[in-house]
Amino acid sequence: MTHSHRQPQLPGMPPPEGIVNVASVPHRSPFRYPGGKTWLVPRIRAWLASQAQTPAHLVEPFAGGAIVGLTAAFEGLAQHVTLVELDAQVAAVWQTIVNDGHGDWLAERIQSFDLTAANVTALLADRSPSIRQQAFQTIVKNRVNRGGILAKGAGMLKNGENNRGLKSRWYPDTLAKRIRAMDGVCEQLTFIHGNGVACLQQYADDPTCVYFIDPPYTASGAKPGARLYDHWELDHEALFALMASVKGDFLMTYDNTTHILRLAEQHKFEVLAVSMKNTHHAKKQELLIGRDLRWAG
Repeated sequence: MTHSHRQPQLPGMPPPEGIVNVASVPHRSPFRYPGGKTWLVPRIRAWLASQAQTPAHLVEPFAGGAIVGLTAAFEGLAQHVTLVELDAQVAAVWQTIVNDGHGDWLAERIQSFDLTAANVTALLADRSPSIRQQAFQTIVKNRVNRGGILAKGAGMLKNGENNRGLKSRWYPDTLAKRIRAMDGVCEQLTFIHGNGVACLQQYADDPTCVYFIDPPYTASGAKPGARLYDHWELDHEALFALMASVKGDFLMTYDNTTHILRLAEQHKFEVLAVSMKNTHHAKKQELLIGRDLRWAG
């Protein structure tokens, strides 16, 4: 398997064995996410800055909390960003903010909501909400469920942090501020509610397009993705073959498994294991995968 050569360390980017202090990274997304990539932001900056010129287009086909796409838009690391998400709940949030221009409505709704168990139960009882009402439901559910999990059957917080119960992850003013801040970059964003792989195929022949691939699915035998996400099944072999064929550059991140290492070797991709802390503050390693990882040090 090929590996990137050592290069002088880029400013602000930890060595592979170093762990990013996520408190030092701007939090742009309104979501708490089981697979959140805030820890990866310094390396995303380095990857995009290593391109011969600012990419004309960054596609994030499994957007989720979209921290990478938002960082690129806010920091001018790509001229345009397309976010794609299949999950209807998450999609409602991005459609409301990006496509429909109702971010201010959502921010006001968050700030005026009295978050009690009774009010949450009543809110989530609405089974046929409008898109923007579904967006609000999703934000609330993401904040009151354990680990921010949106999949069916996810349980709500009980004690929470400092025994604050449901409110332990509810920061209405902070969430409203993040949502309103997106008004300044919405023109640089496109949101598509659809299949990420189909979107990749659509742009595959465009050499000015780069791709950040972070599937919310596991390639391991344990399949925690089935518990964390409603849409988790993915043909990883087909995805790797597709990325081998795209004209533009890409960066993938995956759990460190033998299966994924084998796929990377099969397609002659470079691999770098980087350290991070998961939501339980346990240290673990994830894989960065690409054609050329010299920028990563």
